[in-house]
Amino acid sequence: MSKINFNYIKVIGLVILVGFLFAFFNQRNKTRKVSAPNITFLGENKLFITESNVSKLLIVNQQPVSEQSKEIIDLNKLESALKSNPMIKKAEVFMSVDGGLSAEIEQKKPIARVNTNESYYIDDEGGFMPLSHNYAARVPLVTGNIEKNNLATVFQFAKFVDEDEFLKKHIIEIRQNDNKTIDFKIRKRDFTVHLGTLKQLEKKLNNFKAFYQKALKDDILDRYSVVNLKFDKQVICTKK
Repeated sequence: MSKINFNYIKVIGLVILVGFLFAFFNQRNKTRKVSAPNITFLGENKLFITESNVSKLLIVNQQPVSEQSKEIIDLNKLESALKSNPMIKKAEVFMSVDGGLSAEIEQKKPIARVNTNESYYIDDEGGFMPLSHNYAARVPLVTGNIEKNNLATVFQFAKFVDEDEFLKKHIIEIRQNDNKTIDFKIRKRDFTVHLGTLKQLEKKLNNFKAFYQKALKDDILDRYSVVNLKFDKQVICTKK
């Protein structure tokens, strides 16, 4: 009987010891300092914001996150801080048991660059994206009558261009006129293309591709000052 009681006491003592050690290490783990963040950039666009820029956004109590203890870190707030940066499209922040902090960043993709009285990119979702000190994207310039809070027409055309290999290679400038019609210019040629409205956009641009290939073959591209696509059934050219 006494032997059984002794074993019972040993079990109780072991449970207490384990509980004490768990509480001790759990408290110690909470107060462990977070290590310097491991930052990973996802996708193709990795040039507009640097690891240093991201680290500066990971701030807690006006101090770098790596100087803070685990127990005061709010991962949701860190993610919100990252997403507030207009260069960042998506952000996720993780923390390991030992205090290792990781951030996965997806940068925005610019598809056009507004170059009027204000300069900025339009991203592939139609939003605003500031210019970067680290890298300049090779995308068409947007000129003319542009309102920052009304980019729908320019965005729709720029998106179509970005998704077409031929147009993406050749179009270097998109101009929005006062009446919201579109003109554009192509690389190494000095004529202007009048697109007009975006109505029947695909058909108009297919007409332009056919015209371009034929005129290039005949070596007559440099004869024109204006190429008019406003009429969806034909391409009208004005000679110099």
